[in-house]
Amino acid sequence: MDTLIDIFTLTENDMDLFLLLVWIIPIIIFVAFGQQIQLYMTSIELKKKIRKIKTLEEQSYFELFNFINNKYNADNAHFKKINQMIDYFTIFPNDIDPNGIILKIKHIIRTRDLQTNSTLNLIFLNCDKMTVMKIQTLLEIVTTIRLFYKSVNHIFLTAKKHHNYPLILPLQLTLPFIMEEAIALKESIDPIKHNKPIGDGIGPLVINNMMKNDLCHKDIDQTIWCTSIYNKRKLYLVKAEGPYPIVGKLGDAVELLISKYKQNLIIMVDAALKLEGEKTASVFCGFGVAMGGTGIDKFQIEEISTKYKIPIFSIVVKQSIKDSLMLMTKEISEQVDHIKSIIYNTVDENVAPNQSVLLIGVGNTSGID
Repeated sequence: MDTLIDIFTLTENDMDLFLLLVWIIPIIIFVAFGQQIQLYMTSIELKKKIRKIKTLEEQSYFELFNFINNKYNADNAHFKKINQMIDYFTIFPNDIDPNGIILKIKHIIRTRDLQTNSTLNLIFLNCDKMTVMKIQTLLEIVTTIRLFYKSVNHIFLTAKKHHNYPLILPLQLTLPFIMEEAIALKESIDPIKHNKPIGDGIGPLVINNMMKNDLCHKDIDQTIWCTSIYNKRKLYLVKAEGPYPIVGKLGDAVELLISKYKQNLIIMVDAALKLEGEKTASVFCGFGVAMGGTGIDKFQIEEISTKYKIPIFSIVVKQSIKDSLMLMTKEISEQVDHIKSIIYNTVDENVAPNQSVLLIGVGNTSGID
């Protein structure tokens, strides 16, 4: 009580000194320990998000093993091998000399895919092709989410270990996007398991709708193609083989078909990541190869089209990452007829009668026969 009275009876000079200390002390604290305080405050929020990614990884892991148990009477040896495969990694080739790097990447990716598929067929001897394909896709989902978790957790722990706030800033900026993709991957498990189409399958869905039960050729691995006639123009229709959850070998298919039949125009249909503010399922037209992934198929298509001077038109359906990986929504599927009308108009305007067009449906064919 006496201390409180003394404060209120301070002289004017004493009060000025007291107020100066009130301002100076916090400034000194923030200058000396500001980075640690920022790191602490930021780490609380980041830790919650990283924990959420860990939960998504555990849930997807459980979904994979639950699916295997329901489809196959697996034992501990099977699960041990699956656990080993989840932690497989892929080392991309040296790019100091970029000449021929695409062929090297293609070799490594194909080796990885063939080895994974071969191992799964050996593990699950009595499973049909569809089940093995589903397990392989679910395995990739679990691997990707686990890699997300390991990467962000490594940066987070390194920043805390060295009390380095600037190191955590990139993680703070990119984590929301990583979270969005991790959640979308987790949500894609259900449609993959139940063989339902996802948003990324809009390209194959359009091409499948145009095939009209025509006889399809299966001479290219994981890819089918057929021919059709429209207004005296010959259409070559290409997509991944459905209803498996795969994207096919479209680069190999285009190389083969153009080398043999020399089409006059290429039209591609694919899903594309929408910008914030753009409407989901909005359709846009453009030029060039509309295709994501590792870039192998895109390079092949660009090479062969350049060699024969074939123009490439693209039609894309804008979607968020969540829309592209989850069950295809009604507003996306309803764009099929609109896209077909764009394709037919493009063919009429750019291809003369008795010429031919190569139509490519890019995307995952889960649930699209």
